[in-house]
Parts: sequence; structure tokens; C-alpha cells
Amino acid sequence: MHLKIPRRLFLHLAAGVAALPAISSGTCARSYPTRPIRILVGFSAGGAVDIVARLIAEWLSARLQQTVFVEDRPGAATNIATEVMVHSPPDGYTLLLTNPTNAINATFYEKLPYDFLRDSDPVVGIMRVPNVMVVGPSVPANTVPEFIAYANANPGKVYYASSGNGTSVHMSAELFKAMTHVELLNVTYRGMAGGAYTDLMTGRVQVAFDNLPGSIGYVRAGKLRALAVTTTTASDVLPGVPTVAEFVPGYEAAAWYGLSAPKSTPIEIIERLNKEVNAGLVDSDLRTRLDDLGGMMLGGSPGDFGKFVAEETDKWAKVIRAAGIKAT
Repeated sequence: MHLKIPRRLFLHLAAGVAALPAISSGTCARSYPTRPIRILVGFSAGGAVDIVARLIAEWLSARLQQTVFVEDRPGAATNIATEVMVHSPPDGYTLLLTNPTNAINATFYEKLPYDFLRDSDPVVGIMRVPNVMVVGPSVPANTVPEFIAYANANPGKVYYASSGNGTSVHMSAELFKAMTHVELLNVTYRGMAGGAYTDLMTGRVQVAFDNLPGSIGYVRAGKLRALAVTTTTASDVLPGVPTVAEFVPGYEAAAWYGLSAPKSTPIEIIERLNKEVNAGLVDSDLRTRLDDLGGMMLGGSPGDFGKFVAEETDKWAKVIRAAGIKAT
């Protein structure tokens, strides 16, 4: 025997069933977060990306009344951490501290197991910072022209430290090489804090184009010497330090940081995280700490950050192709 359901009742029940996932998702978003949130970092502890991630994690922990912790997954120029993020459940409990490497890798590597723009959702931009050209105490150069002369006088003997192929630290050095025609040899580390600073100070490597938040403490302590910043304008936190562009016209590079989530993360969760980070960027205490690292705040909507990452991806694609920079 077949039970005949009136058409009106059937349509009502069907509509209710169709709405269940949305109701479930909305309920989940309203109760978020109910457990700890992790922010993945693709570099070793103590480097610039890790420093920024920990400041944001501390702020979010207080605002969300839930533990937010940093998990460092160094290696493969942030590809390891990024792949973990894009394959994590889209529930707001796994985020990535996004940086220029994510934009650079799209072109730098011929094949990746993910497409960052397609497989992630932008949450919020945090800040933009210069990279800084630093040398160790044994390098006899106090200016960019003096360093170029030193490198030309020592072909095959001048090494630069980078935090991995495809990072902004690597690209900034390769762009400098391409525009000045000096010979610099790349020594890669699992993040700049993974031995690079020690090797700079002891003279095993001679120069780095490092993210400012990572190097600024060494510069202020007199352990590394800043020759120039890579942005087109000087940095307030390094008074008297010129730009590379003053000596190499047209040169420009920068680092930046933001948060991304796995694709299809509920918009309510993304908007909550976006709101809380934006509140931090105008909070006097957190803002002072980020300013002290040389940061220029980004903020804005998830869409603003998504557009920014897409523009950075396009910009670095042009630089990589024009300069002929290849993975080594």
C-alpha cells in the first residue's frame, strides 16, 4: 500500500529538508568557536611570519575566548603548510598565515597539488612590510653601491641567505641580481630563523633580503647592518636607511601577511574572524606592536584581501617571467 502525501505537504517537507544544511551551518557559525583554532605557518619559529602569527593568535584568543595557537610546518617554501590548510575541513578551525610565497608559488612552481586562489578563501589582510637588505659585520659595505662593488670584486664567493625557494626573501634577492647583474649564490634555510641569522653574523653567508619583522631586532642590536629597504619608500622604523630603488631605479619588493581559510568555510565564520582582526589593527596595543615591526596595516573585507592576493599573484608572475627566475 502506498501512502499518498498531499502535494502542498510534500513541498513543505522538501523545503524543510533542503534548508537543514543551511540551518546546521548557521548554527555552527553562531556557536563558533567551541574548540582551539590553529594558525599554520610555513616557516620555522622565530621568523617574520611566525612572529606576526603569534601576535594575531594572542589577540584572537582574547577576543574569541578560545585558544588560538600557532603550528609551524616549515619546508618546501610554505607548500607543506598550505597543502595542510587547503585539505583541512572548512570549519574555521584551521587557518593559514598567508604571505607573498603563496602568490609567488603559483608561477614559480610548474606543478603544485593545489591552486591557492581556487582552493582557499580570503579572510583578512593584516599588514604589508618592507624587506630589508642586511649584511653581516664582516662584509666591508655600508651602502648598496659599496655592496655591488664588493660582490663584483668577489665573483663566486658572495652568498645570500633565503628562507626557501619562492619566498619573498628569495625573490627580492633574485630581482636584485637580475637588475644589477651581480653574482650572488643562494643558500636556502627552513626559514630565516633556522640558522640564517647565525650564518649572517658569522660570515658564512654575506647578505639577505629579509622580511623586516625578522631582522629588525638584529639590526637594532647592531648584529646586522641594514643597507636599504626594498619598498619604494623608506621605513619609519629604520631611520636613515635608504631604499634599494635610490641606487637601482625601478626596484621594488615587499612582504605582506594575512589569514586564509579552506575553500567553502562558512561566510559567517570568515566575517567573524575578519571583524576581530580588523579590531586588532586599530587597537592601540596591538597596532603599536605591529607598527614596531615596520608594518603598514592592510585590514578591510575578505574581498579586499582576495583582490590583493590575486593582484600580487599576477605581479610576481610577471616579475618571475621577465627576470627568468627558476626553481633551483
